[in-house]
Amino acid sequence: MSPTLKMKALQKRHQRIRRKIKGTSECPRLAVHRSNKHIYAQVIDDEQQRTLAFVSTLSPEIGKLQKLGVNKESASAVGKLIGENTLKKGIKKVVFDRGGHFYHGRVKVLAEAARKAGLQF
Repeated sequence: MSPTLKMKALQKRHQRIRRKIKGTSECPRLAVHRSNKHIYAQVIDDEQQRTLAFVSTLSPEIGKLQKLGVNKESASAVGKLIGENTLKKGIKKVVFDRGGHFYHGRVKVLAEAARKAGLQF
């Protein structure tokens, strides 16, 4: 499968997911984006169109822990930190948006670390 076909399939999956998932003030959306080098997680209130919390492997807190490249350990650190930051803002329940990516590997590790930190989804 060529890279353009893979990207189109990813976008199609993401659109299908986003039709069903919507973040509210009471239950915002935890969106995950994965690239070859980094992983990003943000908590979004779709009603007000605001980002409530954001963490990535580029964040200074994670940068100290990260080795060369992104791996499951750094994805776990991002999940733990996004969970802690979200709980500090008084948000306990979120809706998980995997961004069209399959639920395995780094995306799954991030989700499990966020659950361990105390988020419910």
